[in-house]
Amino acid sequence: MKVSFHGHSFVKIESQGKTIVIDPFITGNDLTDVKVSDVKPDVIIVTHGHGDHLGDTVELAKKHNSLVIANFELATYLSWQGLKTHGMSIGGAYQFEFGKVKLTPAFHGTGLVTENKEIIYLGMPAGVLITVEGKTIFHAGDTALFSDMKLIGERHPIDLAFLPIGDNFTMGPEDAAYAAKLLEAKQVVPVHYNTFPPIKQDPYNFIEMLDEGIGVVLEAGEAIEL
Repeated sequence: MKVSFHGHSFVKIESQGKTIVIDPFITGNDLTDVKVSDVKPDVIIVTHGHGDHLGDTVELAKKHNSLVIANFELATYLSWQGLKTHGMSIGGAYQFEFGKVKLTPAFHGTGLVTENKEIIYLGMPAGVLITVEGKTIFHAGDTALFSDMKLIGERHPIDLAFLPIGDNFTMGPEDAAYAAKLLEAKQVVPVHYNTFPPIKQDPYNFIEMLDEGIGVVLEAGEAIEL
């Protein structure tokens, strides 16, 4: 199984002939290495409805008939746009053909800001546990540090965790390092940094805060084999 990072919070999992993408923010993401035309997902998982995570989901899903997995409200909103969706809620898990998905809490905002100065409520933000080929990947989404991360780690041994470090909108490096201790992940990759001025961070400083050997900085396009 190949797990690659493509800037901001965009992660791709390639397993058993299937391509699963998480938060495919491409258009407007100056740090990504791919174009929308490069990405051909079978499954799209969206952690929450902010534009830098929902990203190019609608275009990709329509073009490739992708299954979109998200919280119930966001999934319903996307189904009204003609997408094939599967809605879930925090704490719920579901066994799909490609693997198992479980939504975890994430402490963050929600909603889509429109050009008409409206905010459309799109359900609770989430983190995602994905178990594929016997390995568990945790994408924390956008979140603050919270103590139940310890419970997530105890209940679900995590092989690879993607944690936001940008601060301002999410955990900063110090809180993310503490989150890594609570989760007890075998490998940790920082995400959600440097895309915009308020989330400027040095990911290597974050790696130094982690237990030796578990931190990995991925540049856009780089991957980890699990």
